[in-house]
Parts: sequence; structure tokens; C-alpha cells
Amino acid sequence: MISYEISFGLIVLSILVLAGSFNLVGIVKAQESVFFFFPFFPLFFMFFFSSLAETNRTPFDFPEAEGELVAGFFVEYSAIGFALFYIAETSNIILMCFLNAILFFGG
Repeated sequence: MISYEISFGLIVLSILVLAGSFNLVGIVKAQESVFFFFPFFPLFFMFFFSSLAETNRTPFDFPEAEGELVAGFFVEYSAIGFALFYIAETSNIILMCFLNAILFFGG
């Protein structure tokens, strides 16, 4: 079984090759004529579904098996521990949105 991090790496590598730069500003400037969404249309959907799997969103939210536990991760974390856990999940979602906008839609 191939993990979704491998698809992340291959998608980002293909965008870096087309942009010719590791710099995020260079990637955005390479999209002045056409967004990378159009030539990499299938890769966009692969990146989108891989980001859903990375952030444990709706179709991929099975690793914790919350229905079989008392209340999922609420039992283990309380107060500041739960707050930090929730902030980390939310910031991961925001990071994936930023990467999606920068890599495929010209920033």
C-alpha cells in the first residue's frame, strides 16, 4: 500500500520541475501566463484528496475509530492539551489550503 505522502512528494516535484525554482515566489511568478491548475488538472485532484487524507477529513477520518472509544481523543486530552491538539489540526488544514493556492492557483 502506497502512502499519500509519496503522492505529495511526486506532485510537488513535478510542479518544481515545471516552475524551475524551489522558491515559492518563483513558483508563483512561473504561473503568470497560465495557472498550473490547467496543465496539472489530474494532479490537482490527487493533491486535494491527499490533503484530505493528511488532515483526516470526512472520507479519510477512520484512524481513531472514535465510535469504539468512549469519546475519541476527548478522553486522553483535556484543557490545554485538547486546545493545542485542536489548534494543530486546524493549522494543518490552513497549511494545506495555502499550499494548494500557491502550487496550483498562482498564490
